[in-house]
Amino acid sequence: MSGHEEGNPVVVTGDVKVLDHRALNRSLLARQLLLERSAMPAGRAVAHLVGMQAQAPNPPYIGLWTRLAGFRIEDLASLVRNREVVRVGLMRGTIHLVTADDCVALRPVLQGALRQGLKGAFGRKLEGLDVEKVAELGRELVERGPLTLGGLGTLLAERWPDRDPFALANAVRNLVPLVQVPPRGLWGESGQAVHTSAEAWLGRPVAGLAAPDLMVERYLAAFGPATVKDIQVWSGMTRLADAVNRLRPRLAVFRDENGRELLDLPEAPRPDANTPAPVRFLPEFDNILLSHADRARILTEEQHKLVFTRNGLIRSTFLVDGFVAGVWRVEQTRGAAVLVLEPFGTLRAGDRAALTEEGGRLLAFATASAASREVRFA
Repeated sequence: MSGHEEGNPVVVTGDVKVLDHRALNRSLLARQLLLERSAMPAGRAVAHLVGMQAQAPNPPYIGLWTRLAGFRIEDLASLVRNREVVRVGLMRGTIHLVTADDCVALRPVLQGALRQGLKGAFGRKLEGLDVEKVAELGRELVERGPLTLGGLGTLLAERWPDRDPFALANAVRNLVPLVQVPPRGLWGESGQAVHTSAEAWLGRPVAGLAAPDLMVERYLAAFGPATVKDIQVWSGMTRLADAVNRLRPRLAVFRDENGRELLDLPEAPRPDANTPAPVRFLPEFDNILLSHADRARILTEEQHKLVFTRNGLIRSTFLVDGFVAGVWRVEQTRGAAVLVLEPFGTLRAGDRAALTEEGGRLLAFATASAASREVRFA
């Protein structure tokens, strides 16, 4: 069981509807393409989701497989090789897989937050340094030839030998849109990430400074209904109230069970709270778990402690009735692949059967070369 109790889906208070966590869950699943697999192409899905968090190369492939009908590894790999999607630091300062269009459009919107993040993480180590000059030299270096962050830091330290090379490299990463070039981002490829500038890789400039209004609307399309704080948690930005207020005349307004204001696009899908939700497997770092201040619409606080590890990892999870119900991993030895499921509570027989069936499909996708495959409950 998910640990969430069924409640009254919608309560009307005055002229404002109150959406409970189940109603919010079904809205989120619909927008995240998790109520039913979508026929949209991979690139369009990446754009619809406003990117996919991508610290490791493989999770976005699993994330698209679980959302798209007939998705193949090559569907995304070809986009990476053809520079139609790129891996770049964006929301929350983390690596995201986004379309080339979103790379050049979103990076300027988020630049202020990335600059603040640099101060928070490396302010003391960069104190008194003209970071704009560091960024200028860093851009020149990576455009001569792609570099790892370590290699970039080493070269920058030749100019600033009294500074921490890692801090210097991160100054460039936060101030210059650095994209990770293939083979990074290709399924099953290992090795360190190497970087060049988005402008050099894509052959076009990033957009000028932009207001966050369109980004807010796109967030709502993929993650709403949501509070202003939710949008800030997802983006890593602060002070978004002005943008929201500019949009407010064309937004729908709701309340959650705690009385917080929820904003949404009027025509966005808001399915009935009792809409059936199939079991689904989510990869590590899936944005559905990272994009709200209050995550009750997808997992409980106790589950949060089991999914978010102390060393910053977000474990692969599976959904039952739309809510997180456990974590999973794949173990491979000598040609055998085992999908190990660790439920957070007792599962009904029907849910175990559905997870076993869907897990078999996951193994067929993710471990195509395995001689034998098995789904096992821990």
